[in-house]
This record gives sequence, structure tokens and C-alpha cells, in this order.
Amino acid sequence: MIISVSGGKGGTGKSTVAVNLAIELAREYNLRLGDLDIEAPNDHILLGIDLNEGEPIKIMYPYIKYEGCIKCGVCGKVCDTGALLISKEGLPLLLPRLCSGCRACYLACPTKTILEGERVVGYLYENNVSIGDIKFDLVTGVLREGEEHTPPVVRIVKDRLLSKYSDIYLIDTSAGTANHVSIAIDKSDLLIAVTEPTPLGLHDLEMILEVACELNIVSWVVINRYGIGSVDKHLELAKKYKVNKIYKIPYSMAIVESYIKGVPIVIYSKNSRESMIFRDIIRDILEVY
Repeated sequence: MIISVSGGKGGTGKSTVAVNLAIELAREYNLRLGDLDIEAPNDHILLGIDLNEGEPIKIMYPYIKYEGCIKCGVCGKVCDTGALLISKEGLPLLLPRLCSGCRACYLACPTKTILEGERVVGYLYENNVSIGDIKFDLVTGVLREGEEHTPPVVRIVKDRLLSKYSDIYLIDTSAGTANHVSIAIDKSDLLIAVTEPTPLGLHDLEMILEVACELNIVSWVVINRYGIGSVDKHLELAKKYKVNKIYKIPYSMAIVESYIKGVPIVIYSKNSRESMIFRDIIRDILEVY
């Protein structure tokens, strides 16, 4: 089973929900947690662990042999990111940061004067998490500073996450609804959309529910920081998208204290009402799936 935790807006508590669900699910099931928020991964921080030595994530990097170039301009025409500019002399000029490594230029070049190199765009980390008798795997992706293309890194990290057998795969996505988020949640059995009682939370909740609808993924909603504002429009929106499970996590000092201590709430205060909400979500997951 693949469960994704997303929500559109940043700072709504996606990682908090993902980490606490991971801990509770790992009590009974083999689980692999993937932190695909590659621009700001923080599941390891919430779990209180340090990432081990990472391995580089590489994509194709084109090298041009100008002495063999016939100035046909095909490479510039097939490049959909604008990474290859054609000069007034007809020679291609590569802008490395715009290159997504798709290999289209390499495949299209009629004289084979574009060579296939590689460059590092990010790093992948795989940790064994052990908290008491709770054990699970954490796969984390980190985008290299200055890089602009997130989809290749997300795809590679997700492939690693799914490469080993597990009962449950839990995916924590980045904010937004761009391509890298769609790649992260694609093929999920369930999307848990985390929102908050604010206008921005409402706006981005609709965006992520629309993406899930297009990908034909069942969606549930978690309203985090419940109590700081009205949720009437959130409930109307959930009804519009046929969301039949809605959970409300209150704005509470217990969760704030768990942040400060660096201990997830289901361990820090396992009998709190906040912890019980996570157990309710898991109970419903197991009943439905």
C-alpha cells in the first residue's frame, strides 16, 4: 500500500502527520517512509536522527563537440527547458542549470557530436530508524543547492523507496502542486491532504485535491491547528471533492512541546487526544484497505 501525505501549502504540518503515522504504523507493519520534500526535507529532524552518508544523484549532462557540429539547430529545437540556445553563428550554447538531463538533444543529434556525460543534482540518504522497539526505513532526497529541476531527483528517490519490499510505503511530499508533487503522489492508494483553517490553507487544499482527482487517487483531509479559524469552507470543499474522511488536530501546546523536545507526539504524549487522532486515522486506513 502506498500512502502519500501532501497538502499544497507549506508549513501546514505535512511532515508532522507523516512522521507520527509512520511510527504508529511501524508498530505492526513493515514500513518505508520517503521524505520527498527534497528542497527542505525534515522528517529526520522530527525523528531526532542524523542522516547517514548520502550517495550522489546524477542526471545526464550533454557535452558538445563543436568540431563536428553541422549547425543544424536540432538540439535547440528539441530542448523543452531552453537549456540549449542557438547562437547567431548556428552553434548550440548550453545553460547547465536549465538542463533537466532528458537526453533529447543527445538522441536527436544527427552527427552524434553531443556526448553523454553526467552531473550531480542531489543526494539520496537511506537510514534505519529505531525508536525503542519501533523500526522502519527512512529514504530521504536532498536537492543540491542552486539546482532548479526537482522532478528527476524526486523520481530517483521514489524509485529507491519502492525498490525494496514493504507492507506500507508512506510518502511525505513537498509543498505545492507542481510536477515533482504529482510524481511523488502518483500511483498512491490514498492521499492524506493536510490543511489549516486559513484562506491560504483553503486555496492550496483545493489545488492538491484537484491534482489527486486528476490522478484518480482517493483523498482524505486532515485539518491541522483546528480552532484558530473557521473551517466551514474547508468542509464544503471536501464535500465537493467527495472526501469522506476528515480529521481535526487541535492547535495545542502538546505538539509544540513535542517539537521542542524533538520527539513525535505519539511517543512524547502517547495518551493525548492528539495522539489518539493519529490512531483514528490508522484504524480507518486498516478498515478500508
